[in-house]
Amino acid sequence: MTRVTEKQLLDEIDARRDDLIALTQDLIRIPTLNPPGRNYREICEFLAERLGASGFTIELIRATGAIADSAKYPRWNIVARHNGARTGECVHFNSHHDVVEVGHGWTRDPFGAELDNGRIYGRGACDMKGGLATSIIAAEAFIATHPDYHGAIEISATADEESGGYGGVAYLAEQGYFDPARVQHVIIPEPLNKDRICLGHRGVWWAEIETQGRIAHGSMPFLGDCAVRHMGAVIDQMEQYLFPLLAGKHTAMPVVPDGAKQSTLNINSIHGGAVEQDADYTGLPVPCVPDCCRIVIDRRFLIEEDIAEVKREVTAMLDQIKAQRPNFKYEIRDLFEVQPTMTDRNAPVVRTVAEAIQKVLSRAPEYVVSPGTYDQKHIDRIGKLKNCIAYGPGILDLAHQPDEWIGVQDMVDSAKVMALTLAELLLPKP
Repeated sequence: MTRVTEKQLLDEIDARRDDLIALTQDLIRIPTLNPPGRNYREICEFLAERLGASGFTIELIRATGAIADSAKYPRWNIVARHNGARTGECVHFNSHHDVVEVGHGWTRDPFGAELDNGRIYGRGACDMKGGLATSIIAAEAFIATHPDYHGAIEISATADEESGGYGGVAYLAEQGYFDPARVQHVIIPEPLNKDRICLGHRGVWWAEIETQGRIAHGSMPFLGDCAVRHMGAVIDQMEQYLFPLLAGKHTAMPVVPDGAKQSTLNINSIHGGAVEQDADYTGLPVPCVPDCCRIVIDRRFLIEEDIAEVKREVTAMLDQIKAQRPNFKYEIRDLFEVQPTMTDRNAPVVRTVAEAIQKVLSRAPEYVVSPGTYDQKHIDRIGKLKNCIAYGPGILDLAHQPDEWIGVQDMVDSAKVMALTLAELLLPKP
């Protein structure tokens, strides 16, 4: 591609700045809250109209039978494909369209998509509707300036990434949409900063631990066996043994931020005793010794660790408590697990995006690994497609926060990187 052609393409991105802003705002204003999975069909139909008008062939795909799919909250996805003048490789941009709950602490309308001082505010602005809009603008600008390109461009917007991705990318991967014979390059515009290439993510294991006791009247606790006290022993042993153990495990993966370069464990939730009543219940709870207590743990592990050993560390701790504590009984149930993944720095999509970042930003990219998982796990594990990265605008620390925002200039710059990537991968070499 000549210098003049590059300039024309980048100028085309600049000319679409207002369109990029408006598209991002329109996407934010569709409240695709997960859970439970609201407005998934609405956002897919909005994107179908937009991309169909740009010459894409549209598929709306419901993940029938997937986790969380229901008649009330069906899991809808869109895959849009634009074919070039001749056969060639396919570049696929995948974004999730779901957003997390709003939470407290907002000073702006979470779904107002307010533009203020070069920032667009709203739930999902950076994670990741800004990235979705950016990939669309990049693709449309490239097609407009290079209608005779070779290969194909796909843009997908998928469900449920925030809750595991099983109604979205996992389902599509099972249906063959990420077969390496069909798609050769995948870019996921997650908000990792415009000068970073994210090669992969740590592993995760979620499990539920339940301690068991015996119910009795709260005035005579000596006749029962308190499951909450048993769970207290578990948490104490985590503090004394497990957390220090994990703090000593470190990785060579370029995980960001620095605190995530070690193994971590979070207690996601805890519940013991009687079921909590509805918010409008005005009575007092009954006086009972709790016969059950449950916690959900979220263990993030490193590429150097084996998941079987990760699980053994927890069960060994529980068995040690059982050997020392009278009447201690527990059950542990697997909920969710994902192996770590990391794309090679010499993979074609990595090299191409790196060169584009150098051209647009005049600096070399930083290579990082995400502390948490995202949909690359399904593209790798189910689709068997390794040539996949996350690259997109936005600041990761803003994700899931009140007053979430994305910078307009960051989106413009990232769109230029994406467009130059398309040019390098899909234009015939002179």
